[in-house]
Amino acid sequence: MSVQVVTAKMAEVEVKDEPNKELPAGSPVTPSSDDKTLAKNVPHDVGSSATTPTIEPSVKADPSPGLLTPNPVKMPQSSAMKRPEPQQNGGDAFVNRDGTVAEAPRMKKIQFADQKQEFNKRPTKIGRRSLSRSISQSSTDSYSSAASYTDSSDDETSPRDKQQKNTKGNGDFCIKNIKQADFGRREIEIAEQEMPALMALRKRAQGEKPLAGAKVVGCTHITAQTAVLMETLAALGAQCRWAACNIYSTQNEVAAALAEGGFSVFAWKGESEDDFWWCIDRCVNLEGWQPNMILDDGGDLTHWIYKKYPNMFKKIKGIVEESVTGVHRLYQLSKAGKLCVPAMNVNDSVTKQKFDNLYCCRESILDGLKRTTDVMFGGKQVIVCGYGEVGKGCCAALKAMGSIVYVTEIDPICALQACMDGFRLVKLNEVIRQVDIVITCTGNKNVVVREYLDRMKNGCIVCNMGHSNTEIDVASLRTPELTWERVRSQVDHVIWPDGKRIVLLAEGRLLNLSCSTVPTFVLSITATTQALALIELYNAPEGRYKQDVYLLPKKMDEYVASLHLPTFDAHLTELSDEQAKYLGLNKNGPFKPNYYRY
Repeated sequence: MSVQVVTAKMAEVEVKDEPNKELPAGSPVTPSSDDKTLAKNVPHDVGSSATTPTIEPSVKADPSPGLLTPNPVKMPQSSAMKRPEPQQNGGDAFVNRDGTVAEAPRMKKIQFADQKQEFNKRPTKIGRRSLSRSISQSSTDSYSSAASYTDSSDDETSPRDKQQKNTKGNGDFCIKNIKQADFGRREIEIAEQEMPALMALRKRAQGEKPLAGAKVVGCTHITAQTAVLMETLAALGAQCRWAACNIYSTQNEVAAALAEGGFSVFAWKGESEDDFWWCIDRCVNLEGWQPNMILDDGGDLTHWIYKKYPNMFKKIKGIVEESVTGVHRLYQLSKAGKLCVPAMNVNDSVTKQKFDNLYCCRESILDGLKRTTDVMFGGKQVIVCGYGEVGKGCCAALKAMGSIVYVTEIDPICALQACMDGFRLVKLNEVIRQVDIVITCTGNKNVVVREYLDRMKNGCIVCNMGHSNTEIDVASLRTPELTWERVRSQVDHVIWPDGKRIVLLAEGRLLNLSCSTVPTFVLSITATTQALALIELYNAPEGRYKQDVYLLPKKMDEYVASLHLPTFDAHLTELSDEQAKYLGLNKNGPFKPNYYRY
């Protein structure tokens, strides 16, 4: 029985080198201006070139040598069932379904003659425009004149010097670029999907307008999640003016979307210290507009009003504060008898502390470190300063990644928790020479001082997960003998005279919101808590809250949690009348006393 040789015809593919051919406008691979800049600074990968090969299928009767044309080879019938030796031209044999044997087509390698030449042409030193600046032009970072950078940023027009208006002609805002509004709107729509409680609150209370007449001035991180909160407050009847609480955490495209939507937003990524306070002042100091509610994160807005416009507090009904630093400032004012309005301590509410502080930091610490340093955590020695909820989240994440984690703590109860969780409790000076990463999460000041920075090993990564930039003594590093080198957005190498360098992230500011993002779902919990706190203070009858600092009522904490349970298809168990009577509880809550520690 004879075996027939079956050959298959394949379409020939011609490869052309068309360096001058432009891609059509709107093409998904059309290079942007940033891409062109990047091409000048980044070495070409192996197998790539400055010229772009285009592949066009074409069938020709007389293929040229440059074509990828498979040549079917007939094998002798007597040896059709036997795998032959490799062909001299480098092709391999394969067996067809019907048992026939044919030679696999040998693919001709494509080489670009100018590949090596282009690579060698790349300058050995990057000029004034650094690689990090080329990659992230949307992130304009503020450089301090007190330190010398080996790269200097291009001079760019400050948003304060620009005349901007949205499509409706409104110009009561100051942002980076209003043209990014469409992109920011998509970010906000994505965030809405992960913020079910705010969306539910928006639907339930939209008809009642519980914040009708409220004029809220806010100072928080301006992100897509904050935008959902602001638009929810507006849907509930409030007017909002907003500034950023961190010079690095603003998402420029989100700020643009808010400005396009009619919100008065004053913020951009990479503000200077002067810009920071100018933006806050623009929010507050507007003729004919008097805020009656404050939503603060860090206490800077409250501090500015006390300092510059103390008479405003005569019409302000309350302050909502969500950070350790800001709450600490409020308690100081209360103790000194200078707090003239009620304030709600959102930070220590259960839904904020146990979810935002713990679970959010447990996930975002790794994200921030990976994005900025590409560090591998396995086997690294890490010291976490502070074992509160933020410290607990950071330690848990790092331990799970295989890091060796040390903890410093002043509170014996938190210290004992760290020991029971398997972490070694140390003093910072005991391990500062050997650790690879230093993370502060205390809310204090001067936790990592110049003495410790001098003793760190070469390449040690230093960052802060607390709200304020006071935990790491960055000011002590801005001296003539130290050189600052910007290597990425929010990543500085601080170099000592002997060549030792440390990697400082976000200039000591909040790592996760400055250098990465945080889980939207967790922020939904915090934002809902803030919204309910505003509603409570704004609608409270006169005399319910005195000039003091209050915790969010337990019933509201439980309500916030219940709004998020449907996301998990979770079903609560209900108490029977007998069980409720036995425990002395209302069937609808609250279920724990105020002194209960979750």
